[in-house]
Amino acid sequence: MRILFVTATRIGDAVLSTGLLDHLIRTHPGARVTVACGPAAAGLFARLPGLERVIPLEKRGWRVHWWSLWSRAIGTRWDLVVDLRGSALAWLIRTRARAVMRGGRRPGHRLVQLGAVLGLDPPPPPVVWIGEADRARAAALLPPGPPVIGLGPTANWRGKVWPPERFVALFDRLAGAGGALPGARVAVFAGPGEAEAAMAAPVLAALPRGRTIDLVGRLTLTEAAAALARCALYIGNDSGLMHLAAAAGAPTVGLFGPSPPEDYAPCGPHTAVARTRVPMAELIARPDYDHRTTGSLMGSLPVEDAVAAASALLARLAPAAAQ
Repeated sequence: MRILFVTATRIGDAVLSTGLLDHLIRTHPGARVTVACGPAAAGLFARLPGLERVIPLEKRGWRVHWWSLWSRAIGTRWDLVVDLRGSALAWLIRTRARAVMRGGRRPGHRLVQLGAVLGLDPPPPPVVWIGEADRARAAALLPPGPPVIGLGPTANWRGKVWPPERFVALFDRLAGAGGALPGARVAVFAGPGEAEAAMAAPVLAALPRGRTIDLVGRLTLTEAAAALARCALYIGNDSGLMHLAAAAGAPTVGLFGPSPPEDYAPCGPHTAVARTRVPMAELIARPDYDHRTTGSLMGSLPVEDAVAAASALLARLAPAAAQ
């Protein structure tokens, strides 16, 4: 069986779609899978069982990217095409069956909307596919020792970014005497590129050097998933890394402001959210509102709320960890 799976441009949405793909390869053992996705998300599928190829789909003007994908897919007789981008592609190539997401974004969690494409209720949770080399790399970077708190201080939009000094204060509270993880080390996660490095730099500069592990731009997505799985706790802005951490099984706290957690909260039993005290609708209604400075929205999320969310999550998970 040959499956063409067309998923998201961004890492976070691509992670949310992995549960569907996992369902398909479990339902059809031995299937050969081609994944089309954004270039940033391509590495997410490197260890996918049955992977035939990944086609990076970089957005181009006049929807030229769809014609490029069509030219690479038209010569294959597919058994199933799943198109989560709602394009016309699935109707322009030969396939025995097709499932196409329709209607664009709607209220409700994105995972539920994705599950509906295949009629799955409840929807399958996100997964990550990790290789032994990824685990070895993660073990070398995060060797055994005190617990590790992962921090994700970056996002694809500055309006989602919590102030750097609050990440530092959060770590001090959680890893200090009386905190939920006293004596913990800290690992700072961020993707490649100058923008990610610039957002992470103030956090790295202020953390204690002897207890800080700099992972900014150093990991592939599968290596990052393996490293996140070794963290006792991950706290980060609403981003692809947040969804990757949750899929990897790390206790994950997502920090939310402009995007509603009702739609994009991290998925799974080991997750929690802390959200800004000022609602986005209230901020927009202010006469001095400027969409370029919505970082002020994240400023209404105090350190105390993030500490409380993380401490409550760890306390909830403690009985299960002790068994």
